[in-house]
This record gives sequence, C-alpha cells and structure tokens, in this order.
Amino acid sequence: MEKKEFPKKDLGRNLKPDKAAIGKSSWVSDKAFDIIKLVLGIFLLPFVYSSTIAFLRQIAYIDSSLQDYFWFGVIAFIIAYLFVVESGWVYEKGHKLLEVIFGFFQPLVKVAPYLLPVYTIIIFFVYLILNLFINNSRLINYTMFFFGASLIMHLIFSSKAIRSKKGDLLRSNYIFGFSFIYIINLGIFAFFLNVIFNDFSFVKFCNTAYSIASNIFGVIFSQLFKV
Repeated sequence: MEKKEFPKKDLGRNLKPDKAAIGKSSWVSDKAFDIIKLVLGIFLLPFVYSSTIAFLRQIAYIDSSLQDYFWFGVIAFIIAYLFVVESGWVYEKGHKLLEVIFGFFQPLVKVAPYLLPVYTIIIFFVYLILNLFINNSRLINYTMFFFGASLIMHLIFSSKAIRSKKGDLLRSNYIFGFSFIYIINLGIFAFFLNVIFNDFSFVKFCNTAYSIASNIFGVIFSQLFKV
C-alpha cells in the first residue's frame, strides 16, 4: 500500500507573534507607565515646595553677605544664559564626566548625570581642600557665588534635557523627573552647607520639608474625603 502524503502545514508561520498585537501591548504599557509617573510627579510637587521653603529658612541663618554672594551667582548665570551665551557645553562636559565615573554600573550612567550636580560637588571639595591652607574670607565668598551659579546651571540644563525628550505627551517625564532632580539637588546642597556652616542644619532642613509636605497632604486629603 502506498503511503498517503498529507500537506505540510506551515507551523512556523502560525507560531510567529502578531506584531500588531505586540505593538499595541507595548503602547498600552508605555502609556500606563506614563500615567504612573505623572501621578508620582504630582505627588512630589508638595515636596518641591516644602524643600524650597525649608532651604530658604535655613539659609537665612547664614551671614547675609554670603547669602548675597549665593544669589548673585544664581542671577549672574541666568543673565549670562539668557543674554550672553548658552553654556550647554559646560554642562555636557560634566555630564560625560559622571558617565565615565559611573561607567561600571549602567543604570547609574543614565541617572547620575541628572541627579548629581557635578560642578557644585567639585566646588565643595575644592573649597574643603583650599580652606585647609588659605585663611581668607574671600574664599567662602567666591565659593558661595560659584555654588549659586553651578547649581542653577545644573537645574536649568537638566530641565531642558528632560523637556526635550520626545513622546512625553502627558509631560509625565518632565513633572516627575525634574521634581525628583530638584529635591535631590537641593538636599545635596543643603548637606554641603551643613558641613561648611555651623548655623545651617541639614536635619532641620529635612524635618521642616517633611513637616510642610505632611501638612499639605493632610489638607488635601481632608478636603477630598470631607463628609
């Protein structure tokens, strides 16, 4: 008897994943993640406000002339950025420096350049070293000036980098990312000032920021669930 030959079915074709389904699933997951980041970003806004108020309260204990140098640095950089030259290349150099430093751990390469104000950190350690050998009031004056300029530079260009990312229709990346960067940067700088000045308390900064944020959330929840 002759063997009957059955037509071979193209099983491989049937097993191939549906690209349209995968694309749709990926789009849904991306949008869901964007919504989560948007919610978290909104959740961080009270901490942005509270950390700012806490910082301003603590820096008020520092000598007023040193406060002026800090704010002069902030204003000087903003004026230079708006009317003189956009020093993006300086920010990029610092960005690449941190990428090299944290190259051993890939996840840090992506976030460290945004979270860590590299020039503010460098200025801090340079001041600590020079202060061991130079006993001159001008040193802290210049340090506060460059603190202000470097910190605002990092915040401006980090904000610009996050805002320029494509596909962020809900602005979730910007709201969450910049809020988180702002809080971390302000916390790092507050710690530096705590090390340099006896009158600036990092612990009080944290406690005040937490207390104000807690009060804001308390008011919001009481209004939302008010019977």
